Amino acid sequence: MTRRLAVVAKKVGVSEATVSRVLNGKPGVSESTRQAVLSALDVLGYERPSQLRGERARLVGLVLPELQNPIFPAFAEVIGGALAQLGLTPVLCTQTRGGVSEADYVTLLLQQQVSGVVFAGGLYAQADAPHDHYRQLAERNIPVVLVNAAIGNLGFPGVSCDDAVAVEQAWRHLSSLGHERIGLVLGPADHVPSARKLAAVRAVAGEVPDEHVARAMFSIEGGHAAASRLIDRGVTGLICASDPLALGAVRAARRRGLDVPARISVVGYDDSALMNCTEPPLTTVRQPIEAMGRAVVELLNAQINGGQVAAEELLFEPELVVRGSTAQAPRT
Repeated sequence: MTRRLAVVAKKVGVSEATVSRVLNGKPGVSESTRQAVLSALDVLGYERPSQLRGERARLVGLVLPELQNPIFPAFAEVIGGALAQLGLTPVLCTQTRGGVSEADYVTLLLQQQVSGVVFAGGLYAQADAPHDHYRQLAERNIPVVLVNAAIGNLGFPGVSCDDAVAVEQAWRHLSSLGHERIGLVLGPADHVPSARKLAAVRAVAGEVPDEHVARAMFSIEGGHAAASRLIDRGVTGLICASDPLALGAVRAARRRGLDVPARISVVGYDDSALMNCTEPPLTTVRQPIEAMGRAVVELLNAQINGGQVAAEELLFEPELVVRGSTAQAPRT
């Protein structure tokens, strides 16, 4: 007990006597100090006293599928900073292949009495994935916000970049450069943002041949494999559902001895970190991460403070950033 008092006191920057007063429910401690002590208990993995376990901690779970794609650390930085300004402590939960699952993280977060959870790029975007852990959060009335398109009927508010506008911008850009055989590198068939992108292209361009659509896991390797198939089918322009997929497409073209952009033009999606430093610099559709991240925190904080938030999706406008990976279609 004495060691716990000392560790928590050092973490918060108060005396052990102050920590003891909080743990024993004694008066004479400000609410901000009290909350800081309780948050420190949660962060350090100590159990709260039984009389305090009914209160939710000032912790917010931030669940990400990975950190290799730079878009997710970017979202984490914006959301984490905005949470900290409100006195909330983000708990980063990153999945690894064969490691802790999204559902396992939800169980751990519930055990920590979190105030809310933010998901970015999670299983909520895949129609065929398990979703019981989301229903568990809903049943317990835990505030939740989802980043980017989700399947229907989950009942949570969401903040998304407009997939339809994004892919329309990319398609019109390549069309204006004279590309007539444009391929799409998308995520799995049950992936909602990818389905939205495909529907938007069909609305703009009419029927897109199935052989001009390739599915891939969201990685450079996945983009390489999918783009290779499309290049072999004769496409001259590629629209990819993420920047790592686009980098894989550039690699696929080069492995075939085809110059980017002289022979193959490539458009990414996200405008994640360092895309202006690749060779060639990547033309991509930028997600407004700063505005989206702050909207996520506003929606979550409103729920935490007892406000009613509609289970709707806020759509943010993307921006096409033209760089060196796109050019006039090659003459045949």
